[in-house]
Amino acid sequence: MSIFHLMLCSVVTFFVLYAPQPLLAQFAQQYAITPAKTGLLMTVTMLPLAVAPICYGLLLANYSKLKVLKITMLLLALCSALISIQQHFEFFLLLRFVEGLLLPAALTAMTSYISQTWQGQCLRKNMTWYVGSTIVGGYFGRILAANFAAWWNWESFYLLNAALLILFAMLIKPNQTQDLHTATSPLSSPLDYLRPLKQRSLLRLYCAVFCMFFCFSALLNYLPFILSNEYDLKDPKLIGWVYSGYLVGALISLCTPFLNKLHSNNWVVLSTVFCVYSITLATMQWQNLNVFIVSFTFFCACMFIIHASAAPLANEISSAHASVTNGAYVSFYYSGGALGSFLPGLIYQGFGLGLFLLGLLLVCMLGGYLICLNHRVGSATQQG
Repeated sequence: MSIFHLMLCSVVTFFVLYAPQPLLAQFAQQYAITPAKTGLLMTVTMLPLAVAPICYGLLLANYSKLKVLKITMLLLALCSALISIQQHFEFFLLLRFVEGLLLPAALTAMTSYISQTWQGQCLRKNMTWYVGSTIVGGYFGRILAANFAAWWNWESFYLLNAALLILFAMLIKPNQTQDLHTATSPLSSPLDYLRPLKQRSLLRLYCAVFCMFFCFSALLNYLPFILSNEYDLKDPKLIGWVYSGYLVGALISLCTPFLNKLHSNNWVVLSTVFCVYSITLATMQWQNLNVFIVSFTFFCACMFIIHASAAPLANEISSAHASVTNGAYVSFYYSGGALGSFLPGLIYQGFGLGLFLLGLLLVCMLGGYLICLNHRVGSATQQG
């Protein structure tokens, strides 16, 4: 399976996750329910992403990654097709929960396949491309779903996505020879797979990733409220323009492989990016829209660079099975996102933007500190 084919699979898979987000107001009107209840369409899908990946990591340790990916994409296509014809919100919610259980299987299978197929700088390059594809999928999943709803109807996008999932899934050809080559001898229990995750440097990296996505999820979730309340920016077109910083930041993050060549100790690179990540949150305290937009763009770029650097680094320093390593990574990543999308909102509602950003800054600095603690082992575990 080529990296380009895998990226296409990643893009349409992330369409599934993020497509409902721009349509929540329309769903609230269509099903005559409250906005809070409509938001459950995202919540019930995100929660399994914080728990299930480590379980799928154990499953994938002894099964074909590509076969699991193919079956999962076909099941996601079925869910998308059923969503397009369902008439009741409760059934819609149930299908979104099923998608939440299926998505981590696909994500863990893709990252595990990359980590087992490529090594060294090639691994870093292809993991960067994979991370880029998740960004593209998240961005265009939102944009296309909203535009399809405006041009035709929202159901048409779900049918298109189901067709794309089936197309790219059918093109996956599991290689039995490669599966046998990459398979490891079965261990006696799941604990044998999980035990290597106790490695201190690896746990610090996971916790830093948790902090990173906690901050990112919090800021993006409450960005419309910040722009509206603090900067009186209420035009949806202007708010959408600010969100384009997400995509600009993603493009900047494509320089990640080059950054990792600048220093033989990749922990130093990660520490530096975490430092810039913290600075962008600090500069957002300055009540100036232009400064905020520039800071937001670099904030997004830093998040994507950290993600693209940390994912391959976790595979390089871990002594656990690749599937378990990547499953744990995805679990920590989305656990941060799930908590970040809720807890900081309580601070913003109760105490305002200043303390909201200060809270995110403290979490970000904690992530940077954890990476700094790994400096002393960096030369022994990561030589670029």
